[in-house]
Amino acid sequence: MEDQYFPFPKPVARALLRGDGAHPQITGEVLLSPYGQGTLVVTRAIGLPPSRFLGLHIHENGLCDPGGAAAFSSAGGHYDPQGAAHPFHAGDLPPLLTSAGGIAVEAVYTDRFRPADVVGRSVVIHGMPDDFRSQPAGDSGMRIACGVIQAI
Repeated sequence: MEDQYFPFPKPVARALLRGDGAHPQITGEVLLSPYGQGTLVVTRAIGLPPSRFLGLHIHENGLCDPGGAAAFSSAGGHYDPQGAAHPFHAGDLPPLLTSAGGIAVEAVYTDRFRPADVVGRSVVIHGMPDDFRSQPAGDSGMRIACGVIQAI
């Protein structure tokens, strides 16, 4: 949808989200579009824990292995090419707010990366909100969903 006030850019990359073994009902997608000097990140997901904030980050590796005690640990740490402290990693995004039905829809603009910078990396949803101060990653709990970012 384009209009003269806010032309919605076409996505050039996306991550298809899937839940871990304890949250197999989670599905969704994260769309990334170039916009201005950064990226418009649109997240749409269902099956999430209801009525809460959840951490949302771009992680360094493009792997989403759900197995083991630490689901999606293969995604690595937050995407952080400048070596910044949390919450100033390039991959730190605002938290998702879920509805009573476990649905989240969020659009965020970031100038910390362009879509091409994160193709081949992953998006991770955590089970708790990011506290924006704990090091190294905001203490946002278990990784409950993950998707590898691919060009489209």
